[in-house]
Amino acid sequence: MGLASRALCGAAGAAWRESFPLGGRDVARWFPGHMAKGLKKMQSSLKLVDCIIEVHDARIPLSGRNPLFQETLGLKPHMLVLNKMDLADLKEQQVKKIIQHLEGEGLKNVVFTNCVRDENIKQIIPMVRGLVESSYRYHRGESLEYCAMVIGIPNVGKSSLINALRRQHLRKGKATRVGGEPGITRAVMSRIQVCERPLMFLLDTPGVLAPRIESVEMGLKLALCGTVLDHLVGEETLADYLLYTLNRHQLFGYVQHYGLDGACDDIASVLKQVAVRLGKTQKVKVLTGTGDVNVIQPNYPAAARDFLRTFRSGLLGPVMLDRDVLQRPPLADP
Repeated sequence: MGLASRALCGAAGAAWRESFPLGGRDVARWFPGHMAKGLKKMQSSLKLVDCIIEVHDARIPLSGRNPLFQETLGLKPHMLVLNKMDLADLKEQQVKKIIQHLEGEGLKNVVFTNCVRDENIKQIIPMVRGLVESSYRYHRGESLEYCAMVIGIPNVGKSSLINALRRQHLRKGKATRVGGEPGITRAVMSRIQVCERPLMFLLDTPGVLAPRIESVEMGLKLALCGTVLDHLVGEETLADYLLYTLNRHQLFGYVQHYGLDGACDDIASVLKQVAVRLGKTQKVKVLTGTGDVNVIQPNYPAAARDFLRTFRSGLLGPVMLDRDVLQRPPLADP
């Protein structure tokens, strides 16, 4: 057995932090309060659409979805697209639990997708069509087209979904700008065609977070998935929560990825090793009794940014951040 394998075996039996220190963190400051304007625009456009397509991150299938979507847009047929499935730990038992919990919330139309690779994209158009045509409000009249509104919190892949549908059904390129950080789509856009037969249009919308986040831990999960800018939470705080989560789930891919000596629960130690491995160090002058001395110090923020980027790109393996929530019993089906 190699040194790396022995280190991982030892890590699997180690005792990790049972909880993450959440005190003193002002979660309200992390989430911008101007998003009500976007929700009002969506409400005013509701009469133009037949169906709501809510997109969310598959790594947090039960956390952070905006409850106001269901309350204010719930008049229309509603489906949930859990995107970034390639980044989520979706073992068969996990998927069953997710479906049970969502059905308990009254959501029976769920699709897991990876919009970058067009996985399961073909299911969406037939599902939208079926939802609309089975709706008791369905009065098609002379119109033979469908229109759905794409909603969700920031940076879950709403624009990527629209572009994937266009690639799949129209063989056309990007219609909406896509970015790896929240806030790329800033206004409710005009209708975008995604299919010819049936004729279907989608409305892209800006990401809208819930006005109040349930808990600091939910806020940290949302931030890990990139729904807010990292500096609002603190890159080293986020990196520490990521390390805590990976160790608790016994996911030690970070040890092999960075070539560390072994798994560790101390974020300062991990970031120091990451910084040295990546050459992310900086010279700092230290005043001593004999004069100024140049000391090489690890660049902790740069190491934290790389740790987060590596996780978000899937290089540390698939993760289910809602594992704790999935262990609770689902709500009764309303």
